[in-house]
Amino acid sequence: MKYLLDINTLIALLNAQHIHHGKASEWYVKNRGGCGFLTCSITELGFVRNSVQGGYVPDIPTAQFALAALKQSGGFKLLPDDLGADSLPKYVTKAKDTTDGHLLALAKRHGAKLATLDTGIPGAELIK
Repeated sequence: MKYLLDINTLIALLNAQHIHHGKASEWYVKNRGGCGFLTCSITELGFVRNSVQGGYVPDIPTAQFALAALKQSGGFKLLPDDLGADSLPKYVTKAKDTTDGHLLALAKRHGAKLATLDTGIPGAELIK
């Protein structure tokens, strides 16, 4: 199975002080052997922005370094993103769900599942 990690999953995985770091790390280690992990421009940029704004890292280069280290150690692949707004799943009816819906559709297009800590995304892999 291939998993596209959403922004919250990347943040929790890479920041030891995050409330869900333990469960994200446990899920990652459990799935690392037989799975492929994916990112895309949205998840990588969201990780960098939120890591700095959230105070997990002091600056953009530090966030970039943390993400690069994870990608090198875990066999990550960067997905190309050529989906437009017309590809949003039917469940997306509120503006706040557009990014999650887009990531879900992108994962599906590439034969993967969206891995998330967020509930309420139909068809996503909820990290417990």
